[in-house]
Amino acid sequence: MLKPLVAGLLALGLCWASVQAGEPPKARSKPLVKAKPAKQPMVATPPVEQPLALSEEHLAVAQRVVLGKVPCELGAHVAVTAHQTVPGRFVLEHGRHTFHMVPVLTSTGAIRLEDAASGAVWLQLANKSMLMDQKQGRRLADACMNAEQVVVADAMARSPAPNLLEPLPMPPAAVADPAEPQAGVVRTATN
Repeated sequence: MLKPLVAGLLALGLCWASVQAGEPPKARSKPLVKAKPAKQPMVATPPVEQPLALSEEHLAVAQRVVLGKVPCELGAHVAVTAHQTVPGRFVLEHGRHTFHMVPVLTSTGAIRLEDAASGAVWLQLANKSMLMDQKQGRRLADACMNAEQVVVADAMARSPAPNLLEPLPMPPAAVADPAEPQAGVVRTATN
């Protein structure tokens, strides 16, 4: 921020000095403010000509991918189909874009498909799926749910996970009266 300010003041000083000397002002060769380039829309990639062979782990992930047209929030939808000629690969369509996806191994168990050339990522969780653009850091489609995911999302809404910051409730066996001896517990006298 300081460099453009100094450059502007310097240019203003040079113009003022040329006006004082009676010289006509010189035309600027470059503008003071640089224009930001427009964001490029995500471009779908053409299919890979010679795909690399997938490992057994990748093929196991590919078996768990849910195929079909999946409705998403805001009236959008994503269509996931198996690639016709290359096993373990998928074609994902969203709007006018077509992505050629490959399964990626994850440590969390989530199903992740990626199109490395375009930066598109399809995440399939138990309760929803989403399509993201890694290059621009934004979601293209969110809350995409097939029939199985709707059931899981409803179950999660009815019985939410416990708050990690609150203590867990005591089990019924631990709430019993401490004065009563419990079955199987032998009390000994201590000095």
